[in-house]
Amino acid sequence: MKVNFLGTGTSQGIPVIGSQHSVCHSLDTKDKRLRVSVWIEWEDKSFVIDCGPDFRQQMLISGCQHIDAILFTHEHSDHTAGLDDIRPFFFKQGNIPIYGHTRVLNNLKRRFDYIFETENKYPGSPGVLPIEVVNNISIVIDSKKIIPINVMHGNLQVFGYRFDNFAYLTDVKSIESEEIDKLKNLEVLVINALREEPHNTHFNLQEALDFITIVQPKKAYLTHISHILGFHEEVQKKLPNNVFLAYDNLIINI
Repeated sequence: MKVNFLGTGTSQGIPVIGSQHSVCHSLDTKDKRLRVSVWIEWEDKSFVIDCGPDFRQQMLISGCQHIDAILFTHEHSDHTAGLDDIRPFFFKQGNIPIYGHTRVLNNLKRRFDYIFETENKYPGSPGVLPIEVVNNISIVIDSKKIIPINVMHGNLQVFGYRFDNFAYLTDVKSIESEEIDKLKNLEVLVINALREEPHNTHFNLQEALDFITIVQPKKAYLTHISHILGFHEEVQKKLPNNVFLAYDNLIINI
């Protein structure tokens, strides 16, 4: 399995427009973060988690040629606003399967109604095959099983996903013990760590590290990072030996 971090930033990305914060002016490429997303190549299958406003740029940088499915964590714009840019994949492949909570799919139908239109459809628009994700029911795509992980983003339900011995969770603030049980025996866990200060709807750094201690993956990568967390190289020096600050275009093999 190959995991390509397409974006590791928070909702505004880094640099933030108009910001004079020192991290936003860093010359280190690891401090420049597009909106959060990953591309997973699992044997002969290709999955993208979330499709934010930087999707087109991310696809061009990564060289992704085919998508078997897009899995949505939740409906916020930094995770969904790039849906129209699946057009090149649609023109090559036909309707693209998209997976998400019913609430998320309904939200996308309202915002991108022309994509979901079945009659008098504009010929230049993409098409999707929406598929509901239900907690405690695995997604099976050919021989591949993906386990949804139910978490809370403040008061909003969000899905993370487990692929074999890899799990990806973002925008987490709380998680029930029965969902943590689904994360046993991981090689790699990806989890959000917004900043050092507490936040109402996201793990801060200490909460993410505490969660990693509970789950005990062999390695963990932090994502959905704000510029306020600090410079990449400085933050990395403070982390445990098995915890790494993810960065855009990082590729890991599992």
